[in-house]
This record gives sequence, C-alpha cells and structure tokens, in this order.
Amino acid sequence: MKPGKRDTKVSILIKGMELKELQKHIWLMAESYGLDRRIEKYRGKRTIGLYRWDMECLLDVLSIVLDDPKEYPSKGSMEYKVTHGLYQRLKRIYDSTY
Repeated sequence: MKPGKRDTKVSILIKGMELKELQKHIWLMAESYGLDRRIEKYRGKRTIGLYRWDMECLLDVLSIVLDDPKEYPSKGSMEYKVTHGLYQRLKRIYDSTY
C-alpha cells in the first residue's frame, strides 16, 4: 500500500526481548504488504516507521498470540509479559496518534 500525503507515519523503537518476541510471530503477517519482511530484517538499532495499517496489523497479530494458550501457556512467563507490554505500548501510540 502506498501512503498518501495525509497518512501519518509513527517512528517506534523496538529492541531486545520485545523485538525477539515480535519476530517469532511474523509468520502471522502473511498479508501485510511487506511488513513481515521489514520486521524480519529489523535489528532494533534505529526506529522503524509504521503507518496506520502497519500498526493495525501488529496489534492484531499480538492480540491473537496473547490469547493463544499454545503460544503462551503461562501468563506469568517473561515472554508473555514482554509481548503484553509491547502490545500495550503500541496500543497507546496507536490511540494517541489515530
């Protein structure tokens, strides 16, 4: 999808365990118009620019995996907490921007 002149781009830094957990789930982003490849190549050194549709895709993917007991059997695990924290942070940014 090509952004228009009124589309807002948000720059976000995702690194460490957040990035590792996000990259585990890129297979769910099959219809994301290249977002899956961008996340796969992203190393967390600089911010990544995301548009509204990118944010919606990430929020949907994170919501799906957080509700899946096969992905995170224990809601007390560090991986679950990191993924949930990333979801909350992206949701706050999405809500305040769009």
